[in-house]
Amino acid sequence: MRKFGLIGYPLGHSFSKKYFTEKFEKEGIEQAQYDTYPIESIELLPAILANNPDLKGLNVTIPYKELVIPYLHKKSPVVQKINACNCIKVVDGKLEGHNTDAIGFEASLKAAFPNLPSKALILGTGGAAKAVEYVLQQNKIQYKFVSRKPSAYSFSYEQVTPAVVNEYKLIINTTPLGMFPHVVEAPQIPYEALSNEHCLYDVVYNPEKTLFLQKGEERGAAIKNGLEMLVLQAEASWEIWNS
Repeated sequence: MRKFGLIGYPLGHSFSKKYFTEKFEKEGIEQAQYDTYPIESIELLPAILANNPDLKGLNVTIPYKELVIPYLHKKSPVVQKINACNCIKVVDGKLEGHNTDAIGFEASLKAAFPNLPSKALILGTGGAAKAVEYVLQQNKIQYKFVSRKPSAYSFSYEQVTPAVVNEYKLIINTTPLGMFPHVVEAPQIPYEALSNEHCLYDVVYNPEKTLFLQKGEERGAAIKNGLEMLVLQAEASWEIWNS
């Protein structure tokens, strides 16, 4: 049996488990299973590997995309550059780190918004934000992070004024704000400054339309959730595990 799985905490309802279980059934892939491994600390990863010698690949989600880096024996060029990993290939007990978030995000972004704005705000600074940053760099889109505290590279949420929103027409939410069951939450930005010139992307996919996206749509903005990104990164992970 070839085993695959997802590490993170908490995991709750896992898109990946459902997706891969259905994929294996639909495509007649036998002797393969996908499980979830909710671990309260990244230090439990070696025990997961020791207890599951048939593991061939892992996906990595919140909060371990960065914390998993020291456990990798080999890192792809993208992982080396952005220091975030969401896909691990296990080869003879050694861990190869990859980032398929960047692959999924780029393809999904370009399909949703063919005429990409030239300046973007990235809400959040975690592992997903690093993949988004990498894609924006590759596409020569100027960007600024938004986090709780301001820095040379980021605005605080208080600093995101209507004038800032008017300047940065692409806004990407990489935080879990608005994710089920906390559907009444949304990043604190001046939504009244949005217009039909704006593009809003939310890496959250559950609910299908977060409050962040709803507020953008009400102002005429183009919107996109993270479901397609998840599907594309999952397929990219499968390719890596089988290469």
